[in-house]
Amino acid sequence: MFRSFLATSRRHALVLIPLALLLVSACGIVWYSRVSVAASIAHIGTPTSTGANATGDADSGVTILLDLARDAMRDGRLVAPQGSNAFEFYLSVLQLDPSNLTAREALRETFPRAAVEIEGTINGGELEEARREIDLLREFDRDNFTLALLGGKLSAARNILTQQHEMEAERIQAARRR
Repeated sequence: MFRSFLATSRRHALVLIPLALLLVSACGIVWYSRVSVAASIAHIGTPTSTGANATGDADSGVTILLDLARDAMRDGRLVAPQGSNAFEFYLSVLQLDPSNLTAREALRETFPRAAVEIEGTINGGELEEARREIDLLREFDRDNFTLALLGGKLSAARNILTQQHEMEAERIQAARRR
C-alpha cells in the first residue's frame, strides 16, 4: 500500500511540476504582451513608406501583398490559417523588399498579439499548429524572449500530453491484468 502511495505521489509530482512551469511562463507571456501592446502604435498597417519596389503601381507584388496583409489583419487572420495570414504576407513583402518600412512596422506592432494567439493555440491543444506559428514569428525575430517562453510552454504541454498518454496506457494495462 505504501508503494502505491509513493507511485501515486510521484505521478502527481510529474504532472504538477510542468503545470507550474506552464503557469509561470504563461504569466510572463501575458505580462510582456500587454506591455508591448500598450507601447505600440494604435493603427496597424498605415503606410509609412512602401520602399523602393512599390512605386505606386497597383500591380506590383509588394502592393498586392500589403493589401492582402491588411485584409488578413482586418479579418483577424494574424498567424493562421497557413498560407493566408498577415504575418506570412508581410514576411513575403520583406523577401521582395527587405527595406519595406510598412511591413517591418506592422510585424513589430503585431508581434505581441501574435504571441497571445499562439498561446491560445497551445492552450487549445493544437501543438503542431502552435509549432508552425512559433516558427513563423521566428522568421521575423529569431531572438525574441517571448518566443523562448512560448517554446517552453509548448514543450511543457507536449510533456504533459505524453505523461497523460503514459498514465492512460498504464491504466489500460492494469485493467487487462485484472
